[in-house]
Amino acid sequence: MLTSPRRPGLVRPDFFYSAPAARSRRRPSRSAPDVSSPTPPVASPSALPARRHVHTRAIRVDAFVRDDGLWDIEAQLVDTKGGDFRLATGIRKAGDPVHDMRLTVTIDTHLTIVAARAESPWVPYPGHCDQIGPDYRKLVGLNLTQDFRRHVRERLGGVHGCTHITELAGVLPTAAIQAFAGEVIKTRDASQPDPAGDDRKPFQLDRCHALRSDGPAVAQFYPRWYRAPATQVSDMHTNDKEGLTR
Repeated sequence: MLTSPRRPGLVRPDFFYSAPAARSRRRPSRSAPDVSSPTPPVASPSALPARRHVHTRAIRVDAFVRDDGLWDIEAQLVDTKGGDFRLATGIRKAGDPVHDMRLTVTIDTHLTIVAARAESPWVPYPGHCDQIGPDYRKLVGLNLTQDFRRHVRERLGGVHGCTHITELAGVLPTAAIQAFAGEVIKTRDASQPDPAGDDRKPFQLDRCHALRSDGPAVAQFYPRWYRAPATQVSDMHTNDKEGLTR
């Protein structure tokens, strides 16, 4: 079984909102994730309808670089209710997880999965939901950047997996890339000079609307890689022909 460095509470205290009632209830003897709440959002000037907190889904991903050069990406999904919740197997107390699903993959620096495991400490149907974990070894061999979500659905979708663990797998690609940023993947900007002879374009460019090569953010922070929009280039050529530029 893979191990990783001890980490703090499963969910940061200020990260997710849950009803005050959920925090005041007695905790069971089993250890449950901490899903305390931040301050609720400030209402707009116009009065909002009264509302009642019902459900919180918390998703957390932690990344660890290992001494052997591999990386562990640990993802967790926790569902809790704002009030006591009746299940076929009994009452789940407010604030206690209905689902607590965990998926850990070990990847190399090419984002290929070399090991995987899943576990479900809290499930609606103990003895049934929690039996599917070993099947997530089917993730081994997949690459997080090569049609990963499609391959996950083919191998572990529907009755071939757990709905929530399979859904949790979908967050792995972007979480891993964020973990690699500055560690494995080049993310320099204008504040960091290029090493001599390194002509590679920063990985993050042209992967979202803000960092498109012809956008103002690239012009400001990555001027070396800025490319004027096609319409602007066309206008410059037109002005040159008309003698309007110097």
